[in-house]
Amino acid sequence: MPFLNHTPALAELIGVGGFYLYVLTYPLLTFRVVTAPSLTYFCMNLTAASCVLIGLTASFNLASAMIQIFWISMSLIGITLQLMRAAR
Repeated sequence: MPFLNHTPALAELIGVGGFYLYVLTYPLLTFRVVTAPSLTYFCMNLTAASCVLIGLTASFNLASAMIQIFWISMSLIGITLQLMRAAR
């Protein structure tokens, strides 16, 4: 199966995309295009961390995986809190 031979390269590409999303999120936050308590900010962090975690499947690093899992967890908590506040 030719697709399986390209899976590590695809995973790394997705991981690099996650890096770029992290790098994009920080200046957007710095220049107040998005705010820290916004749903957009949490979704961007969740997507970036998930992409980097996928990238780690090609070249695993435990410490990096733990950081990404932390960001995913915190983003999910932030999203949940924002949705609960909006529902009130």
